[in-house]
Amino acid sequence: MDNKFKSGYVSLTGRPNVGKSTLLNNILGEKVAIVSPKPQTTRNRIVGVKTLPDAQIVFIDTPGIHKPKHKLGEIMVKEARGSVSEVDIILFMVEPEEPGRGDKFIIDILKDIKKPVFLLINKIDTVSKPHVLPIIDAYSRLYPFKEIIPVSALTGDGIDILIKNIINYLPEGPKYYPDDILTDQLENFMVSEIIREKIISETEDEIPYSVAVDITQWDERVDGTIYIHANIYVEREGQKGIIIGKGGARLKTIGMNARMEIEKLLGTKVFLELWVKIKKDWRYSDRILKEMGYR
Repeated sequence: MDNKFKSGYVSLTGRPNVGKSTLLNNILGEKVAIVSPKPQTTRNRIVGVKTLPDAQIVFIDTPGIHKPKHKLGEIMVKEARGSVSEVDIILFMVEPEEPGRGDKFIIDILKDIKKPVFLLINKIDTVSKPHVLPIIDAYSRLYPFKEIIPVSALTGDGIDILIKNIINYLPEGPKYYPDDILTDQLENFMVSEIIREKIISETEDEIPYSVAVDITQWDERVDGTIYIHANIYVEREGQKGIIIGKGGARLKTIGMNARMEIEKLLGTKVFLELWVKIKKDWRYSDRILKEMGYR
């Protein structure tokens, strides 16, 4: 192997809903993290791998850092804060606007971490270039960022410059993953996330935060068809009714949209069965969160 090959871990951090998952998907050219206009969509640490001829970048997309209101929120923020201390480079993503309280809170966390931090000003496709200059100035007064890069996670603007700068700061190292690996997420987890994404896109504002998906059965038949049974957990009876919809119509739409995307992911025909169940106040229970795989 060329001894100048570079590799390392890069954390994507920022407030909820700044576009971290969209950026990761765009960099990889494949969807590995669910995307929603609603904040706090990412709950787990998602690893995405970008392998190039001279480097391998292992991205960690974390839950947005926010003030937690329940046990699940505490786990999400702990996951996000933990990831920034164990990487080679931190990408701090913000909106194209003056620093707010949440951004300053994250900057205070970054001040204790001795790693290169890049500032990514996202959504530059929505503003004019002169609009960005005072934002760069405002952030520069708060923290000595190694690089400040305007990007659009949606259109891909600035991503080539970002990748080039990341490689410049990475140490020499080995390939951590084979060339054809894009993520370390198990198919089971990715399927549950696809179902959760479709629920989020089809339901009211309150539902996304109180829903969890658990794959209870996964059978591959002789003809290659995969039968998947999943439980959708909510906290209250009213939420169950919202997801099911009148005559089961909304649940049917969720299932159809999820199945189509799961078939693309798995490359085979899928039979998907969804059940909606109530686990009262599950986001506030240590025991239930552990049962669901949140640590």
